[in-house]
Amino acid sequence: MTALSPLLKQATPVVVDHAEGCWIHGTDGRRYLDFTAGIGVTSTGHCHPRVVEAARAQVGTVIHAQYTTVMHTPLLELTDKLGEVLPPALDSLFYANSGSEAVEAAMRLARMATGRPNIIAFHGGFHGRTVATASMTSSGTKFRSGYAPLMAGVHFAPYPTAYRYGWDIDTAVDFCLRELDFLFQTVSSPQDTAALIIEPVLGEGGYIPTPPRFLEGLRERADRHEILLIADEIQSGVGRTGKFWGHQHSTVVPDIMTIAKGVASGFPISAIAAPTELMSTAWPGSQGGTYGGNAVAAAAAVATLDVIRNEALVDNARDRGASLHTALRGLASAHPRIGDVRGLGLMQAIEFTAPDGSPDVATGHAVQHAAVDQGLLLLNCGLGNVVRIIPPLIVTDEQIADGAARLSAAIEAVLQGEEE
Repeated sequence: MTALSPLLKQATPVVVDHAEGCWIHGTDGRRYLDFTAGIGVTSTGHCHPRVVEAARAQVGTVIHAQYTTVMHTPLLELTDKLGEVLPPALDSLFYANSGSEAVEAAMRLARMATGRPNIIAFHGGFHGRTVATASMTSSGTKFRSGYAPLMAGVHFAPYPTAYRYGWDIDTAVDFCLRELDFLFQTVSSPQDTAALIIEPVLGEGGYIPTPPRFLEGLRERADRHEILLIADEIQSGVGRTGKFWGHQHSTVVPDIMTIAKGVASGFPISAIAAPTELMSTAWPGSQGGTYGGNAVAAAAAVATLDVIRNEALVDNARDRGASLHTALRGLASAHPRIGDVRGLGLMQAIEFTAPDGSPDVATGHAVQHAAVDQGLLLLNCGLGNVVRIIPPLIVTDEQIADGAARLSAAIEAVLQGEEE
C-alpha cells in the first residue's frame, strides 16, 4: 500500500468531514473551533458561499487557461481588485502559486533590477522551503538543514525581538538598526546589497510584530543606499492584522510586496507587486509558470476580496483582535507560565516561558495538543513554545470568548497534569 510521506506530521489528529465558517466537522463526529485558518489561509472562513459560488461557476467555464498562452477574465478582474487595495505605487503584478514562489520571484527581481548579488534577511524570518527561500529563512534550522549548500549571497541581521532580548522595544530597535549598519560595514556593503526582506509580523518565527520605527529605519537606509525593500506579506496581509497590509501599521511603503495565503480563501495563488518601472527590469523568461494565476483560484480571489470589502472584515479583524488580545492578557495574568502576549488584529500569540526564562517548548506543545481535546484547533510557532491564534476574519466576539475559554481549559489541564 502507498501512504503519505512519514515526514508530514499532523498538528492535530482531526480528519475533516466538512467545514463551514469558523468550524471544522471531523469524521469522528466532533465539531472543532478552527483558530488555525489553514495557517492563515481561510480568511473568509471555510466554504464562504460567495467564494464557493465563484469557484463553481468558474469550473464550468474554464479551469486552466495558461496566462502566457491565453488570458482569462478572472485574472484581469483580480488585478483590478488588488489595485484598489495595494499602495498606488505598486501598480504591476506577477502571479504564481505559492508563497515560496512569490518570494523567489521578488528576490530575482531585486537582483536583476539592481545588478547586486546580496540579500539581507532578519533573524526569525520565514520565507519558504525552496533552496532560495530557505536560504533567506532563519525561523528554525528544520527549514534549512540537510541539503546544503544553500544559495549564496544571503546575510542575516538581528530582528528587534524585545521580549527575547529582555529590553524595551525602543532599545531593541536602536540595537538592531546599529547592527544593520555594522553589517553594511563588515559583511555586505550597500553597493553589493540588492534588497532587505522582512515580514511585517514574523510568522513561523513567533508572531512578533515588527516595530514601525524599525520598518521606517529600514526604509530610510534602503533609500539612502538605493537598496530595495521587500515586504513579505504572505501571512500578515489581506486584513489579517487589522490593516489590509501589515506594513500599513507604519508609514513605510515597500518597493516589492509578496502576497498569498488569505487572498483566495484556500485556493492556491500568490503574487508579487511592484512599480511597473521596477517590474520591467526583470529579464525575459524570469517570470512565468504553468499554473500561475489559475483561473479558478483567481475567481475565488476576486470573490474573497469582495467579501472582505462588503463584510468589513478588515475592521472586524481589528475589533475582534482587540477582544482576543484582552482575553489572552487575562490568561497571562492567571498563568505566570505565559511570558508574553503579542500580535496585531487576528494574528496573535502567547509565549510559554520556563521559570528560568528559557523557552518552555514542552508546555507550548502540550497546550496545543490539549486544546484539541477542548474542541479548539491551534498551531505552534517560534521554537514550539509559542501558540498562535489565527481565526478566520469572519470570527465573532462570541467565538473569540468561546475560543479563549477552551484555551484556558487546555492550559489548566496541562498545568494540572504537571502537578499530578
